[in-house]
Amino acid sequence: MTEPGHPGGAAGAGQLYVVSTPIGNMGDFSFRAVETLRAVARVLAEDTRHSRHLLDRYEIATPLQAYHEHNEAKATPGLVARLLAGESFALISDAGTPLLSDPGARLVRAAADAGVTVTPVPGASALLAALVGAGLDATRFTFYGFPPRKGREREALLREVATLAHTAVLYEAPGRVAATLAELAAHGAGEREAVVARELTKQFENIRRGTVSDLSRYYTEAAPRGEVVLLVGGAPPAEGADEATVRARARALRSGGASARDTATALVDEFQLARNAAYRVAQEEAPE
Repeated sequence: MTEPGHPGGAAGAGQLYVVSTPIGNMGDFSFRAVETLRAVARVLAEDTRHSRHLLDRYEIATPLQAYHEHNEAKATPGLVARLLAGESFALISDAGTPLLSDPGARLVRAAADAGVTVTPVPGASALLAALVGAGLDATRFTFYGFPPRKGREREALLREVATLAHTAVLYEAPGRVAATLAELAAHGAGEREAVVARELTKQFENIRRGTVSDLSRYYTEAAPRGEVVLLVGGAPPAEGADEATVRARARALRSGGASARDTATALVDEFQLARNAAYRVAQEEAPE
């Protein structure tokens, strides 16, 4: 594979490719990803033993180098120096898209700051696969990664999720799913729509929908297995925000010269409406 030119990179520098790998189904590995891994000088992998199996399957002989949370601070300066000297590397994680609850952000930032071209090679992502399969509003969402296991940080995060006006997406260990859902219910989110997406793209893929409380009870009795993505729908409009009040506010904003987009943003902030619903009202209340 001949590396494409990317204007704006440091003269004589190589490139850093951020390459997504399958999260289960090997059919999700793209031709471009395979060609990229074959072309670079080295593949930077979270777990070289795990990634060696993937590379061998696709007859990729490129050397592997460990790059993970325990060595990234020490390894990053040397890697950036080699990128500036003309070598190109591919960064991968054990599965899915790097940087999403995986190492790599430090290297990407350092390479970009040094003027090295950073090129994403997109592919599988548990986050996006779960979001598009959940049936929840995907117009706006917040990704939280893995919540802290205990303490004030966990309490603050779950309280934020419980009051969020749009969809929240979290990763969670299978043995903690029921407890996390129960804590969200305790914070007032028990009747919110929720989805537990498990083993995405794999043989036993399962997407279960229900309320937060219903799913908490279900998984208390039958703990899930495998990789889990937890999604929680947005909170309903604040009490007292009836349709007439919302429309009156939208009409006033539009009459005052606010655009549909700015009006929708105001309705989301003031009444905790879903963004698509807010935008629809903002359009309908435009002055004639």
